[in-house]
Formats: sequence, C-alpha cells, structure tokens
Amino acid sequence: MITKDLILRIFSAANILRWNDHIRPLNFYELDKQAHKMIIAYIIAKFEEEDGKLIDWTRLIEGGIFEFFQRIMLTDLKPEIFHEIMSKKEKELNKWVIKNLSNDLAALKGNFDERCSKYLLEANYAIYEKRILKAAHCLSTKWEFDIIYPWNSMIYDIEKTKQEIEYSANAFDDLVGVRKLLINNRKYYGFLDLCGQLRFQQRWAHIFRVPKTNVLGHMLTVAILAYILSLDMKVSDSRRFNNFYSSLFHDLPEILTKDIIKPVKTSVFGLEDIIKHYEKKRISNKILPLIPLNWRLEMRYFIEDEFSDKIIEGSDIKKVDDAMNFNNDKYNAVDGSLIEVCDKLCAYIEVSIALEYGIRSSILIKSKETLYDEYSNVKKSSLDFKQLFNYFHQEESSA
Repeated sequence: MITKDLILRIFSAANILRWNDHIRPLNFYELDKQAHKMIIAYIIAKFEEEDGKLIDWTRLIEGGIFEFFQRIMLTDLKPEIFHEIMSKKEKELNKWVIKNLSNDLAALKGNFDERCSKYLLEANYAIYEKRILKAAHCLSTKWEFDIIYPWNSMIYDIEKTKQEIEYSANAFDDLVGVRKLLINNRKYYGFLDLCGQLRFQQRWAHIFRVPKTNVLGHMLTVAILAYILSLDMKVSDSRRFNNFYSSLFHDLPEILTKDIIKPVKTSVFGLEDIIKHYEKKRISNKILPLIPLNWRLEMRYFIEDEFSDKIIEGSDIKKVDDAMNFNNDKYNAVDGSLIEVCDKLCAYIEVSIALEYGIRSSILIKSKETLYDEYSNVKKSSLDFKQLFNYFHQEESSA
C-alpha cells in the first residue's frame, strides 16, 4: 500500500514553482508541468505506434512516474544547472534519489521499486520510452516558455534561452510524433494546447486554499494513485494502462464546461444528465476533431462516463458492474469506480493539506467530512481505502 510520505511527496510538486526567476502572467508549478508532459508523451507514443514502432506502455507510464519522483527530490534547480550536474553525476544523484525513496517504494506491490532502480540507473533500460519522455519534457517546457516569452523580451539573454528551448524540441524531430505536433499538422498541437489550458483552471476556485492546485495537476495525482493501486489489485496490463490514462484525462471536458460542483449538479432532478449530454456533444465537436480518427474511440472511453467500470466489445463501450470480473487484456477493461475513489481521495488530501496549513474554513471542514463519510468505506477488490483516508483524518472544528 502506498505510504503517507509518498502521497505527500507527490502533492509537494504543487508547491514547486517554475520560471520563478522570470516575469510570469501566472504561476507555473511542477505538478502541472509533469501532468502536461505525460499527456504529450501519450500523443507522441500514439503517433510512434501508428508508424509501426513498438511501445512498452508500462515502461512509458512508469518512466514518467519515476522521473516525476526524481524531479521532486531534486526540486528547483535551474535547467542548465540540473543538466550540467546530471551530465557529470547522474548515477550518484539517482542513487541518492532511490535511497531516499527506498522505504516508500518498497511498500508498493509488483516490484515497482526494482523497476525504478533499473530505470534510473541502467542506461540501456527503456531507451526508446526515455526518449519519448524527454521529447515530451522539452515540448511541455516550450509550451510554458511561449507563454512567458512576451513578458520577458527585455530580459538579458532571453533570446539565448529561446534558442536553446527551440533547439531542444527540434532535436527530437526523428520521432514522427514530434514532427506531427510541431511541423506537419498544427491541429494536433491544438489538442496539446487544449490540455495545457487546464493548468489555468484552479480547483476549489470559490474557496481560499493553499496550495492552489489546478485541474491539470490534479489529473496526474489521480492517475498516479490509480496506477499504484492497480498494482495492488494485480490487474491486467490493459486495465493498468486504461486506469492510468482514464485518470489522466478524466477532467478534460472541464476545459469546455469548467468545474460544475456536485451540489449544483444534483440540486435539480435531471440536471446531471443534461450536463453529461452537453459534455458528450462538446467532446465530439471540440475535442475529438483535434486527434486522429482512429484514436477517438479510446479517448471517448477515457473521458465519457469516467467513473463507470467499462469494457470494450468490438467498437462499443459497455458498462459493467465490476471490472474485476473482466481481468483479461481481451476485455480492455477500465476501473472507473477506482478512478472515482482516487479522485475523491485527492480532493480529500487537498482539503486536508489546506487545513494543515491553517486555512480555517467551514466549507473546507464540511467538504472534508462529506468526502470521508461518502468514500472512505468504499470497497474495491482488496484495497483498504479507509487506511488511505485515515492518513489525513482528524476531527476538525470550524471554530
């Protein structure tokens, strides 16, 4: 089972500022950057797969998670310093990262800690997936820089930074996915851009809270928890893949509708169905046209009825009572019910951290109580959600 310390490490990325030596129209945080990177890696890998390349999706997903952990541990180093240090002391630094994460990673199932060590220490392990992730890292950095560049055009050496970032991105033009995004079809870049805009949408926007997490970063926290808990459940490879990417994209429709809170959705009978119907129409009109035709069933599978257990039969999506009954790659199942609990657990953690920082609010306290009462007793396979909620459970007073 995932430890409280590892959960707190994941959420600490919401406090790591990026570009904090530049003028910024808004703050950029490491959590959002890592989420965007994983979305871009998905896009690049899908194009590579279409081009006949073999993608090890487990290595790609886990590689992204391992690099995320590495970045959290090494915190806020300037890129040029980080790359200089890594070029000379990469193995030593990675050994230090692994050592400091060893207790947390050893608690996870499925030899996760062993694969983390291999990924960070063995140069020949997951070479292709590492290259895709590095390309995704460069493109997500470029996306951020394109926003802040006009604000910093007068700063000394900014043109050098611009050239270095563009050179880094173009260095991956051997990957068909990078060419598709940057050169051949800007429509596909529109999907990358649309996903990136979710970092502008603050969660719990009507409540003062610290840290001010955004929708994009939240999707990654849900995805990491869903993936790690999928290892606990010993699910099939396709379920693990689906659970991660369904989580990573589960709030994508919010770029079209913004966040409509549950009390509003349930305040009028039938309103939630109307919202869902509107979301599906907007997804079909605004999101799916930005990706290739043969990806669209999978994307619909990820983001429509995101909290339902589902399988795919032919070209049809079918809801089921429990994806555990379809734990075979041929069913291509997804545990929407797991994603829902992970989503609510992440919300519970966000509220708990804010309260821990001393943000006293009756709305936060009530939200925490409601989330605990509704979701801590949910059963899913052998998972102990109560233990995860209890990491952050204590009686709160609105006084």
